[in-house]
Amino acid sequence: MVDYSAPLLDDVFHALADPTRRAMVARLSQSEQTVSELAAPFSITLAAASKHIKVLERAGLIARTVSGRTHVCRLDAAPIHAGMEWMRHYEKVWQQSLDRLEDLLVAEDAKREDAERETGADPNPKRDGKQGVQS
Repeated sequence: MVDYSAPLLDDVFHALADPTRRAMVARLSQSEQTVSELAAPFSITLAAASKHIKVLERAGLIARTVSGRTHVCRLDAAPIHAGMEWMRHYEKVWQQSLDRLEDLLVAEDAKREDAERETGADPNPKRDGKQGVQS
């Protein structure tokens, strides 16, 4: 069971709310990258890239290894699982609501068809070829 009030979950959603950080996560899903490599496709400074990376680290999405002056980042996708579990909970809620709506619509259609049969009305009148004129 996911603790929906966990600060880590807040951090994950905050981290993934930014398109630059989502793009960084996508790049890291392909391979490890240095901070410079992560920053390269964006019109941002290394300092700005570093701030984005720190947000991702705080959420537990990135692990950074330092070797001299080179910082290598790799993705840790495990925290995303908590976010997925949170969303799955609400997916079930929405699916139940949609199922109830479908049941109501099916019942309404059946009721209308029954009423039409009782009154002898044809639910699909044939046309005689002229626009809007029934035969």
